[in-house]
Amino acid sequence: MASLWQRLFGGAAAEAAPAALPVAALAALGADMHSHLLPGLDDGAETVEHSLDLLRALRALGYRKLVMTPHIMGDFYKNTPEGIRAALQLLREAAASAGLGDVELDCAAEYYLDEFLGRKLADGTEMLTFGGEKRYLLFETSYMNEPLNLFDIIFEMKSQGYRPVLAHPERYTYLYGRLAEIEKLRRDYDVLLQVNLNSLAGYYSPGAKRVAEELIDGGLVDFVGTDAHHLRHTDTLLRRTVPQPYLQKLLRLPLLNSTL
Repeated sequence: MASLWQRLFGGAAAEAAPAALPVAALAALGADMHSHLLPGLDDGAETVEHSLDLLRALRALGYRKLVMTPHIMGDFYKNTPEGIRAALQLLREAAASAGLGDVELDCAAEYYLDEFLGRKLADGTEMLTFGGEKRYLLFETSYMNEPLNLFDIIFEMKSQGYRPVLAHPERYTYLYGRLAEIEKLRRDYDVLLQVNLNSLAGYYSPGAKRVAEELIDGGLVDFVGTDAHHLRHTDTLLRRTVPQPYLQKLLRLPLLNSTL
């Protein structure tokens, strides 16, 4: 698969890459597959108006498809596929009325790895995925505590035909200094990895920035997402371009965003 860099600038451009890459080049990603724009469901957009503000910002970055992924956490964000789809329809209608109908809107979810997720999988509960027949299933873990049932959950996901996608592994402090284990998770357990763009800007922490860079250096990134919850996230991308060398390296990888 040709890299995003090659599709942007052609084969020769990679040899003479510009010193600075404009943020508009993110348009080559085509789709953002991790955001919290759906109104009133989690710690992201609170209202439809807030959702539209975020939609305008992501549109300005060049995105033409958004797969929005509200949190599902058994003891906190008790979202359901029905409720998420209802919020999606509400936003679609509002976007069309606001002249933003050229951005394709879809939904999945970001599942928190807890005992409730295990029960959902065991019970055959409907899971919201993205990527059509690829059935990509986005999940996250605790930021600090390594889940003891990680491999059991991954096995169950795969046994039911899902393709696990680990959200922002660079943000999990329990994985710091364990790059080889992250690589093994991807290589041996076929877990795809998604990095947040704002990690490259140091938005979350120096540690998250460092791990994101290590993942890019190792060619271990499959998806990149904005993880946009509010305008502070999009403003960081619009006004404070992520460090160019690693943005360039990232866009050279065979990312899967453009296949969605």
